[in-house]
Amino acid sequence: MNNASSPRSLKVTGVNRAFAGVKALTDVSLEIIPGQVLGLIGPNGAGKSTLVNIISGYDYPNTGSIALNGINVTTVKPHKRARQGLARTFQQGHLFSGLTVRDNLEAAALGAGASAHQARDRAENLLTEFHIHDIADHAAHSLPHGLERLVGVARALALEPDFVLLDEPAAGLNEGEIGDFADNIRHLRDRGLGILLIDHNVKLILSICDRIHVLVEGKTLLEGTPEEVRSSDELAEAYLGRSGSAHS
Repeated sequence: MNNASSPRSLKVTGVNRAFAGVKALTDVSLEIIPGQVLGLIGPNGAGKSTLVNIISGYDYPNTGSIALNGINVTTVKPHKRARQGLARTFQQGHLFSGLTVRDNLEAAALGAGASAHQARDRAENLLTEFHIHDIADHAAHSLPHGLERLVGVARALALEPDFVLLDEPAAGLNEGEIGDFADNIRHLRDRGLGILLIDHNVKLILSICDRIHVLVEGKTLLEGTPEEVRSSDELAEAYLGRSGSAHS
């Protein structure tokens, strides 16, 4: 593997991906840096999930590269990227349904190479950090939707990553839960993590992200601060005007 970027960043450069000749992503580039939240938004079918799968190693680009802390990981398997500092959540939770919340956290830490003692400590710390001690011994399959999403984020952090990709983690949360979730994300940013946040809740994205990257039809429409994105006429026409939630 060759150096492909400066250290301490997660960099996507010139990514192209097509399925059966249909372009899903065209020349997409972005960079996630420690201590910042980069939002990724776009209409359904814009290519967001494809991009997240490519960044995390569950799919590969036809051309382009992914660099993690200066190392080219474009063809590296997901579990190896996890051990190099990259974690992600999934839209459908992906918890071990028959295990308790505590055991889910410990299993994730063990999978990232932690010892049994380290895994127990990480789980305990995350239970405290996310205020979920009261459900530590509940089976994952018994959790309501909002808590399942929260545990999914905690489990990703059990890997002690430098960067975390959050794939629609707030989907289905009520207003109160979204407020608590936003506070958790700010806390992770302040801890120094680099975060990519993908969500359809544009109000949340505008309120929490340092920068926002907008995909439309597999191409980058724009990237900028929340203020720049909010005031973009291109964005209002291509996406936010249809969503009805840009200025709510």
